[in-house]
Amino acid sequence: MAGRPDLILASASPRRLALLNQIGIEPEHLVPAHVDETPEKGELPRKLAQRLADLKALTAQHKARVAGFGTNSLVLAADTVVAVGRRVLPKAETMEEASDCLRLLSGRAHRVYTGMTLITPSGARRHRLVETRIRFKRLSAKEMEAYLASAEWRDKAGGYAIQGIAGSFVVKLVGSYSAVVGLPLHETAQLLAGEGYPVHFNWLNQSSLSGV
Repeated sequence: MAGRPDLILASASPRRLALLNQIGIEPEHLVPAHVDETPEKGELPRKLAQRLADLKALTAQHKARVAGFGTNSLVLAADTVVAVGRRVLPKAETMEEASDCLRLLSGRAHRVYTGMTLITPSGARRHRLVETRIRFKRLSAKEMEAYLASAEWRDKAGGYAIQGIAGSFVVKLVGSYSAVVGLPLHETAQLLAGEGYPVHFNWLNQSSLSGV
């Protein structure tokens, strides 16, 4: 569509791209934004999620401008934080970190905060924060051992991926499943549509391809 802004996704995550594709959106550019995700002293999980989404969006915008594109672009970024109370769980990089996360989450409730930032071509910033409550079953030692062996936990917030094997651990979920995966689809569509992005443009083509 002529005249509409391009969409930059500030991520290299295949999960976030797949979620956008699920609702018929294909960003023109993928610009990974690697930032320091260390929480500030006393920073609450919800504040951390929103700050990191902001930082990722600004970083991707800067990278695009330096590379010579993005002057008429929407920049979309998201960050997901898993927390038990005020405690932020890490993105597990080692089996020990993943094991600690699983033991902490086993048999109890936790919260997943997904912060979103959309930077408009004029430089305005739009924000959303989505909170999802999840309860895990009590995990047996055998289940933990098998999950750790799968390596699905690697680089996942809280040491698990709900869209994978760990989906079998979830007893209850209140909120947005897609937000836990990495991008809340309802809020994403709202943000983009609010800035004039043609969210529904490809839906007719998708229905034709599916034989609907």
